[in-house]
Amino acid sequence: MPRVIHVFRQPDRFVAGTVGQPGERSFYLQATEQARKVSVLLEKQQVSVLSERIGTLLEEVSRRFGAEVPVSVPEDEVDTSPLEVPVEEEFRVGTMGLGWDAESRNVVVELLAVTEEEIDESVVLDDTDEGPDALRVFLSPAGARAFATRAERVVSAGRRLCPLCTQPLDAAGHICPRQNGFRRVTTPE
Repeated sequence: MPRVIHVFRQPDRFVAGTVGQPGERSFYLQATEQARKVSVLLEKQQVSVLSERIGTLLEEVSRRFGAEVPVSVPEDEVDTSPLEVPVEEEFRVGTMGLGWDAESRNVVVELLAVTEEEIDESVVLDDTDEGPDALRVFLSPAGARAFATRAERVVSAGRRLCPLCTQPLDAAGHICPRQNGFRRVTTPE
């Protein structure tokens, strides 16, 4: 069966978001354009890496191509709305690709589905019939910066971190390795 490539050349919205409570969240990227909507599932670390790499790519594009790239985006341009429901996963992301389309002057984000086989790099950002399903989104530099800003906020909005070991704190408690598992018990007086 040939692969399906979902292409969003002028998305109305491309955002990172979550479903679930901190500590049990599922991370999604969601692209919408008019009546079309595609949501893909990925790991928190993948969202973080994508956000970071977009920032790096924008700096490189500005330096090498002289493209006008905003250092930051105004607060009102960062999408803070929740994901559109229902959130139906098209696929789980395995490989991510990032590029610059000099013709349209857009950042291109490509997310490929997880597969059993090794992925050949030539499949990323290519329209061949062979390969995993993909989501390809074109973003203006300002749109890419707004996406990265929101993604960073989504990632950091999880559980508070332990001040000693920086591991996430659970509501049920936390055994801190810096305290060798010792937990101070307070007794009522």
